[in-house]
Amino acid sequence: MLSNGQTLAIICTATICTFFLRIAPFLLFAGREVPQPVQYLGKVLPACVMAVLVVYCLKSTSFSSLSGWAPQCISVAVVALLHIWKGKTLVSIVGGTACYMVLVQVVFVS
Repeated sequence: MLSNGQTLAIICTATICTFFLRIAPFLLFAGREVPQPVQYLGKVLPACVMAVLVVYCLKSTSFSSLSGWAPQCISVAVVALLHIWKGKTLVSIVGGTACYMVLVQVVFVS
């Protein structure tokens, strides 16, 4: 069990590291043009990260019964449609999560 001081030290260390990692690109490229490879990564990484998250979330989907795959597939479709319609990430995430929770708690009860 960690003491309060140890917990606070861990939180402060994580906060400081996160802050410096977030500000590093601005300090590194201040006053000069961002290199092409970094611009390319800035364009393709968000989509790649989202694809990896989708694969990770759906990796344990079971196709042996309707309740094993239908809520996930319906929720993925809801997220995609909300994002195409509204273009707001938060709306897509909240809408997809709410859809999934309603489906698994009310509709596809095992």
